[in-house]
Amino acid sequence: MNKRNILATTVAMLAMTSCAQHEKVLHECFPFTIGAAINVTMQSGGDSLSDSIVRKHYNSIVAEDCMKCENIHPEKDKFFWDEADAFVAYGETNNMEIIGHCLIWHSQCAPWFAVGENDSLVTADELRERMREHIHTIVSRYKGRIKGWDVVNEMVEDDGSFRNSFFYQVLGEEYIYLALQYAHEADPDAMLFLNDYNMFKEGKRKAYLNIIKEAQRRGLRLDAIGMQCHYGMDFPEWQDFEASLKAFSESGVKVMFTEVDMNILSTIVQGANVSDKTEYDEKMNPYVDGVPADVDQMWNTRMATFFSIVEKYSGSVIRMTSWGVTDKDSWLNNWPMKGRTNYPLWFDRKGKMKPFLVKIMEEKQKK
Repeated sequence: MNKRNILATTVAMLAMTSCAQHEKVLHECFPFTIGAAINVTMQSGGDSLSDSIVRKHYNSIVAEDCMKCENIHPEKDKFFWDEADAFVAYGETNNMEIIGHCLIWHSQCAPWFAVGENDSLVTADELRERMREHIHTIVSRYKGRIKGWDVVNEMVEDDGSFRNSFFYQVLGEEYIYLALQYAHEADPDAMLFLNDYNMFKEGKRKAYLNIIKEAQRRGLRLDAIGMQCHYGMDFPEWQDFEASLKAFSESGVKVMFTEVDMNILSTIVQGANVSDKTEYDEKMNPYVDGVPADVDQMWNTRMATFFSIVEKYSGSVIRMTSWGVTDKDSWLNNWPMKGRTNYPLWFDRKGKMKPFLVKIMEEKQKK
C-alpha cells in the first residue's frame, strides 16, 4: 500500500472513530429525561439485551412491579425489601434518575390493607394510620436516593368521577391529599407526582385540574402530573391529547409521560385498567410471525406524531418513560388477552431501535 492510500485509510478510520465517539444516545437528544420501566429480571442481570439498552440509552428508571404494595408490603407487619433495594442499587450504579412507583394504588394493593376488625372494611382512622406508616416506611428508607414518587395512581374514572376504591369509600378524595402530605413528610426533597391513564379524555382532564388546584390551595407539594400514554392505533385523537397536555402545562405543575407504549393490535380495552381481562381469541392475535410492512409504517408514523406533539411543549415536560424496553418485555403481550404477540415499544424483540426513533436521532445529530 502506498503512502497516499495509507493516509486515506488513516483519515477514514479517524473519521469513523470520531463519529462513533460523538454518536448521540437517546437520552442526549431531548431536554427532558428518558426513562424505562425495568423489571426484576433486568435489574438482576437475567436480561442482558434489555440491560444493555437501558444502560446505553436511558438516564431514568422506574420500578415496574417491585414497589407496588402487594410486593413490597405483603403483610401488615412485613416489608419485603430485596427487589426494591436491588432496583435502587441498579439505578445508583448506572447514575440514573430513580423513580418510585407507586405508593397508593387500589390495584395490586395487599389485601390486608382494606380489612379492619371482624373482616369489615377498615375505618377512617385505621386507614389514615396504615397509609402514613406505609408511605413513611418506604419513602424514608430511600430518602435522598429516589428522585420522585408516583404517590397516588389511577384515582379518577374516564368520566371524571373519583374511582370507587376502598381508599375513596373510607376517606373520600381526602386520601389523595393525605398521601401527598405523608410522602412530603418522609422526604421533603423528593418530587411528588400523580399518575393516570386516558388523561386525554375531557372528564379526566378537568378532574385532575381540580385536584391540582386543591393541592395548591392546601399548600401541598405536587411537582408533576403523569400522563401514562398507553395508546393504540385508533386512539387518542391527537387534538384531545394536546388539549390535555396544554391544560396541564398551564396549571402550575410539570408534565410527564410515564408509561408510554402503543398497542399495534386491535383495541380490546381502551386504557390500562389491569383488572380488565378477556379470553384468548386467535383473531385478535394476527401478527405472531411479524408485523406487515404497511402496518409497521403506520405505527411508526403515529409514534413519530406523538413525539412531535410532546416536543412542542418540551419546556413543561420533565420526563418520558417507556413502559418496558423491548417488545418482548411489554405487559401488552398478556393484557387484556394473555398470549398476544405485541409490538408496542421503541425497541424490537432483537433490541433494534424502531425506525421512527432512528429518524429522530438522525435529525437530532444534525443539529
